[in-house]
Amino acid sequence: MKKFIPNGLTLLNLLCGTIAVILAVQGNLIFAAYFVFAGIFFDFFDGLAARLLDAQSELGLQLDSLADMVTSGVVPGIVMFQLFNMSEGNYTWGNHETVASVMQIEGLNFSPIALFGILITLGSAYRLAKFNIDEEQTTSFIGLPTPANALFILSLPLILEFQNSSFLDAIILNKWFLVIVTILSTYMLNARVPLFALKFKTWGFKENSIRYVFLILSAILLVALQFAAIPLIIVFYVLLSLGYSFQEKSRANI
Repeated sequence: MKKFIPNGLTLLNLLCGTIAVILAVQGNLIFAAYFVFAGIFFDFFDGLAARLLDAQSELGLQLDSLADMVTSGVVPGIVMFQLFNMSEGNYTWGNHETVASVMQIEGLNFSPIALFGILITLGSAYRLAKFNIDEEQTTSFIGLPTPANALFILSLPLILEFQNSSFLDAIILNKWFLVIVTILSTYMLNARVPLFALKFKTWGFKENSIRYVFLILSAILLVALQFAAIPLIIVFYVLLSLGYSFQEKSRANI
């Protein structure tokens, strides 16, 4: 029975991701983001539950990747697709009402460049497949984890909706900004960049100083900047990991 608990949490992740797909396709990006956040929450605790209950299994590993593919792979690609549509004028959402000529083929109605956003889904699939067979990523990550990437992408519509900043709106709805984000996102998912994992084997500060520093500064940024803090937190995570990796290599060479 105890082995079903982590798998049950993984299935809740998949359920949230599936609902988020439906919402994102319908253009409800805000609630899609909420369900992705919920899915990532379950994704974090399924692994924790598996370790605490000593219920880790090959089935759980495969199921976890399948759920992540939906929640943190398919949904971000669809959201980026919708953001590209907005940048090209093929969208009406809240105060963001625009009109432009778009591709219309047998009822399809979207800007051709919007398909570029699906590159994120392809990059996520490739990363998850590599992760399952990579023995180097048992205690840390190589490349940006799909949940972190999903948080970055899903924060963009939340910033548009809640930050009330014409400056940020103009940046996010610039198609060249979205092209750059899509390329960097896909690259970072599969880059040979070492990143620390938020897995606590003990609660001591000395062993987990980088994790505590990251969590404390992330909390401060969220309070100060709200949803606009999320992309900064992901960038900070990458930079902090690079600094930590460089420090560890320097110590090893002494």
